[in-house]
Amino acid sequence: MRAYLVPLLATAALSRASALPNEAKQEKRAVSDWATAYTKANSALSRLSLNDKISIVTGTGWQAGNCVGNTKAVGSIGYPSLCLQDGPLGVRYVLGATAFAAGVHAASTWDRDLIRERGNFLGAEAKQLGIHVQLGPVAGPLGKIPTGGRNWEGFSPDPYLTGIAIADTIEGMQEAGVQACAKHYIGNEQERGREQMGSNIPDRVMHELYLWPFMDAVHANAASFMCSYNKINGSYACENGGILNRLLKEELNFQGYVLSDWNAQHTTVGSANGGLDMTMPGSDFEKRNILWGPALQSAVQGGQVQQSRVDDMVRRILAAWYLVGQDQGYPTATFNSWRIGQRDVGGNHRTNVRAMARDGIVLLKNTDNALPLSKPKSIAVIGSDAIVAPRGANACADRGCNDGTLAMGWGSGTAEFPYLVAPLDAIRTQAQKDGTTITTSTNDNAQQGANAARNADYAIVCINSDSGEGYIIVEGNAGDRINLDPWHNGNALVQAVAAVNKKTIVVIHSVGPLILEPYIDNPNVVAVVWAGLPGQESGNGLVDILYGAASPSGKLPYTIAKRANDYGTNIVSGDDSQWDLFIDYRRFDQQNITPRFEFGFGLSYTNFTYSDLTIEGKPTSGPATGAKISGGVKVLWDDVVTVTAKITNSGGVAGAEVPQLYIGLPSSAPQAPPKQLRGFNKIKLEAGASGTATFKLRRRDLSYWDSGRQAWVVPTGDFTVSVGASSRDIRLTGKITV
Repeated sequence: MRAYLVPLLATAALSRASALPNEAKQEKRAVSDWATAYTKANSALSRLSLNDKISIVTGTGWQAGNCVGNTKAVGSIGYPSLCLQDGPLGVRYVLGATAFAAGVHAASTWDRDLIRERGNFLGAEAKQLGIHVQLGPVAGPLGKIPTGGRNWEGFSPDPYLTGIAIADTIEGMQEAGVQACAKHYIGNEQERGREQMGSNIPDRVMHELYLWPFMDAVHANAASFMCSYNKINGSYACENGGILNRLLKEELNFQGYVLSDWNAQHTTVGSANGGLDMTMPGSDFEKRNILWGPALQSAVQGGQVQQSRVDDMVRRILAAWYLVGQDQGYPTATFNSWRIGQRDVGGNHRTNVRAMARDGIVLLKNTDNALPLSKPKSIAVIGSDAIVAPRGANACADRGCNDGTLAMGWGSGTAEFPYLVAPLDAIRTQAQKDGTTITTSTNDNAQQGANAARNADYAIVCINSDSGEGYIIVEGNAGDRINLDPWHNGNALVQAVAAVNKKTIVVIHSVGPLILEPYIDNPNVVAVVWAGLPGQESGNGLVDILYGAASPSGKLPYTIAKRANDYGTNIVSGDDSQWDLFIDYRRFDQQNITPRFEFGFGLSYTNFTYSDLTIEGKPTSGPATGAKISGGVKVLWDDVVTVTAKITNSGGVAGAEVPQLYIGLPSSAPQAPPKQLRGFNKIKLEAGASGTATFKLRRRDLSYWDSGRQAWVVPTGDFTVSVGASSRDIRLTGKITV
């Protein structure tokens, strides 16, 4: 049976030629290759009893250990009690770990060096705490539905951007010595009914959108994957042989192991034969139902699960442990998730948080250069989002409330704030230097806000929109957002302030898109600053942009629509069969819908000009075939075309631009989106300086999934090459003829 095959051994080493920032370079360590790791795993496996093997694949139970997930130690091979811990933006349940920018905010920087450094710092903190498996990063949900509760944990509804970000994060984490866990695999795009619903995803849609970033995760040699709660085409994800065995382990040649989301396992035999390798936490949350452990041992002894399948589980888990060098000198976890304690492991990692807080900000509107501010005489700062929640940033478990400034969503993907710099905190510090008078109204009362703003030179209105995981309901939002409006009557607050102040600046912290139509064209709203989910350095990063210490360089990782129904996707009750290739900007392009702010959009305090497009090389047409490496057929990862463009800072101040490359497939590729992101650079330029944006196109970037041939195929004809400042601001065009 396919489920019992030992993985093919990939010999490619983990690291790619991707530069690390200086500090991350200092922490970079050698990571083994899978072939070496499997040699060690096979040797260890030969010394294990069946009871030992069952201990390695079975969690000890909910809250039956100091980490959120734990397995038993096996002394005969020096294998420890494995510690698995959330999460994707920082270590959960530890005070003193860094609260990094959320994944969606990391994506809005479009800065691979910062993203990789963030991953490296995440891994370094996990290792200090003795965590073996850090439960992240996230590529599912991808973000098909703009109101989806956990979209902010991931990166972007664009699979290419998410794929680059998840791969860089994984490599950074694993170079620090911790096992990454790519999650949630796959099709878990909403919180409503997530443990019962089915996602009925067509084969081509699966490959080109939802599987695409997980393909990057496999290519980056992710140690582990977490299967999701939902069903896929009728079968639960954690026992679905189609997605675990056929797609992941065979087609993508995944060498690591699959663990269940907590309480996502439903059967003993079905999950074992379907491709699950580790059950977490080992029981349900009531500790009544244990599907592996003795039950799995009985299934093996009764012939329902082959011994070779259990050996495959253990071999994969041990190989991942060896891959990142956890068999030598790895710390022991001593923190306790169930009694949050102080462990100062953040070091100077705040530097990454501040850089991301700053460089992930997207400037959406800036009438007559209202920003940056220059020592104004008076400012009014308005809205509850301007301050740390009165009860404290960590007052609500897993951040399950929205009482102050928003710097992360809620749920298991959160971390404790070691501190939180709110907008007003940082503005006050700057105002003191400038001699600026500040008036405040730090609630969301529109009339009080207007009164505070009436006589100020500038009014800064801070609003937000929150979401999270469905086990917590916040102000009627059961994980998923009720709508795309700001919380706490934010639109009314902005309108009331703008009615009395002709220089109103709106600052938005949000988990995802909002409808901005109630005020975006108001001439008194002179600037709109999309500040995302920036983590603990929120206010400092904001002030860097408001006052011009840096020029804004963030770009939207999703589309902001004029109307909510323009997205064409919604939270559903029951099973979801609404899956096609056209989500986010792909839909807007296909339907000729004008967005308010398109994918990839972002203003700067300077200007950039594009010139001198060059295109070299071309792929051969037809399906990708041949040997496999981690990530699938090897030739898919070959660079086949190089595109360059000259970018010039033609403005008056230093800044950074994100030139983006989009590909339009030939008409011989049926029903393809008009254009798809297939490259980006972040280029930092002094005023008047020029640089070269270089885009390396892989064979997979010029392919579509042919379900009939079950292969990635390069079509024949003319490919459109578009390079620009956003998905709609195309500056240069060319073509590749195949």
